[in-house]
Amino acid sequence: MRIIDRYVIREVLWPFVIGLLIFTFMLIIPFLIEYAESFISKGVAIPVVLRIMATLLPQALALTIPMSLLLGLLVAFGRLSADREFVALQACGVSLMRLMRPVGLLSVLAWAATSYVLLVAVPDANQRFREITFAIVAERAEGEVRPRVFYQDFPDVVLYVREIPASGSGWRDVFMVDSRPGQGPATYLARQGRVVIDRERRTLEMVLQDGARHTADTAGKYEVFQFRELVLRLNPEMVFPREGPTPGAREMSIPQLQARAAELEQQGIYPHSELFEIQKKFSIPFACLVFGLIGLALGVSNRRDGKLASFVIGVGVIFIYYVLLWLGQSLVRGHMVPPWVAAWMPNIVLGGVGLLLFWWRDRAGDRPIRIAALARIPTFRIPPLRLPLLGTLDRYVAGAYARVLGLSAVAMAGIFYISTFLDLSDKVFRGQASWSMLGAFFWYITPQYIYFIVPLSVLLAALVTIGILTKNSEIVVMKACGISLYRVALPMLGGAIVAGGVLFLLEQTILGPSNRRAEAIRHVLRGGSPQTFDVLLRQWVVGTSGDIYHFNYYDPRTQALSGLTIYEFGERMPILARRTYAERAVYAGTAGTWRLEQGWARELTDTGETKAFAPFAQTQVSIENTAYFTTQQPDERFMSYSQLRDYTNRLRGSGFDVSAQLVALERKISFPFVTIVMTLLAVPFAVTTGRRGAMYGIGVGIVLAITYWVAISIFAALGAGGLINPALAAWAPNLLFGAGAGYLLLTVRT
Repeated sequence: MRIIDRYVIREVLWPFVIGLLIFTFMLIIPFLIEYAESFISKGVAIPVVLRIMATLLPQALALTIPMSLLLGLLVAFGRLSADREFVALQACGVSLMRLMRPVGLLSVLAWAATSYVLLVAVPDANQRFREITFAIVAERAEGEVRPRVFYQDFPDVVLYVREIPASGSGWRDVFMVDSRPGQGPATYLARQGRVVIDRERRTLEMVLQDGARHTADTAGKYEVFQFRELVLRLNPEMVFPREGPTPGAREMSIPQLQARAAELEQQGIYPHSELFEIQKKFSIPFACLVFGLIGLALGVSNRRDGKLASFVIGVGVIFIYYVLLWLGQSLVRGHMVPPWVAAWMPNIVLGGVGLLLFWWRDRAGDRPIRIAALARIPTFRIPPLRLPLLGTLDRYVAGAYARVLGLSAVAMAGIFYISTFLDLSDKVFRGQASWSMLGAFFWYITPQYIYFIVPLSVLLAALVTIGILTKNSEIVVMKACGISLYRVALPMLGGAIVAGGVLFLLEQTILGPSNRRAEAIRHVLRGGSPQTFDVLLRQWVVGTSGDIYHFNYYDPRTQALSGLTIYEFGERMPILARRTYAERAVYAGTAGTWRLEQGWARELTDTGETKAFAPFAQTQVSIENTAYFTTQQPDERFMSYSQLRDYTNRLRGSGFDVSAQLVALERKISFPFVTIVMTLLAVPFAVTTGRRGAMYGIGVGIVLAITYWVAISIFAALGAGGLINPALAAWAPNLLFGAGAGYLLLTVRT
């Protein structure tokens, strides 16, 4: 290899590595929150959690390697063009074709790596992920039950527990309704309960202690059976499916896909998905060669274009590629094109565009690429923003900061949308969902994406802005004029405060409801029943006084409940003080008053004997108002700060352990401060590393972000488990990183 080859490769490798870190981390964040915190809080060993996270990497790398290659080429050649080095190369007779040698080598290496990931690593890692999580669920089925939330994943059983010990083993104050076929419905109340799983015998048993079994029919016939310990054998299919975790198309190797395709053809079914998946395992790695051609053609120029815009250009090209790929899958499903044509269509289209761009650039590297139709569109110049409190320096720094912030946010948002589209669009192509449903999911999930993107964008913007000012010696000039580093960073600190306010407003207003709607749509897209999230079919409700209500259906038009059962308890859960049943309950118009029709009411003693029984044709009771039966189950993930605060206070007043709720409550306040902490940490970091370039600052930012997210997950799990104070668990990451920022700010040369 010649000197020029090694030089180009070095220039491309660093932004390639940075892009690989950024894109992979962005794809891992949701899984880190969904799985890591949950598993750690349930006592899963840290090595097991790390193994789970490692199994998620290949699936992300299959997407991020081609994306990072394109980004690395655009940034590297953009830097060469901006610093006029490409002009020097042309003057020395180095043509665009000559630069294809190092670019081609990198593209071939990326193609080989992506091929290995898709053909070998992804099927193995995805299957290992399913097996590990399957084993965790099998060993810790009782850990899936959340306190004060109705759990209905055990077949034909509804379970509600008031409290889970800090150890995570067993439950306290258990309410269970058994509706398995072949027997009448029975209600169990117990002081304690747990699940016993035998993996060898494949059995699942529910052990209840110190409780009673209640059975009743609509006519009022009632029986109570007291017990010290009762063992109920449940259907083990939820924990031990007969065939275990079967691999999906993405988990299958090529021989498995071929065998599956042959099996479907024998049944007279065209195996479009399997054949398309086989071709995709070869076409996606080939995209590295196409991206290499496009990256070289778009990156080189004699114009001093900003290299940070390469983020947006790269994401745009990648988005077009995957839109074409999944459009081809839709055409395959409609039997309009063969699977191989659909899988290779993006490479054919973008490869042709890349060849055209390469030919254009090779002829005239300084000629801009223009589209005639777009050139006729009138342009408008936006006047600069002139705020009275901002001086020239503030506007200059704020402008550079805002540009980097916007580019970072757009690029990361594109990554989120692309990965989500790839994950869920196959449900549309298979006819399991509609495009409108997918569009609604994108609409409701956007606030959550903003919640993820804003902190990282603020961090990158501060690092890159200070890094560029340092590299260009502008910081030196500012210091020479008597302007300290603290004063230079003031506009960025103001931007961080605004960003933190945006995060808090999102948390307080639309984030929770949007997440609930998005989760409901995702549940349906993945084959679940919409009844799980439908408020009209909620069926189980806990009242403000601890009573439990069950109903078959709520009609909001007539404000009527059908098949209403009211469970009223004594001093502790095993004691059922009163049980009321009505075929129909109609809201009477005053707060909390309902008219019950055709039912009965039974009062019980502490020993379970009937103290009074009264059938009725019509009567009135005071319970909850209508709004209570149309709201969703309380879940801290879908609640605003004020809602979660009120809910936590109610639970605490009832004597429940509210450690997990307190951690979630404190995090809703502490997390928005991450924008300020990260900005204060980024400024001294960027001054120290600024001479190495903006991409080095981005790399530092990604490492800081990964460390911060890991710290959040670990401390949140420790707080939810009662090992440390909830407030400390929520604020510890900010305190640790804030202390580091304070030290660096006090020691850096200002």
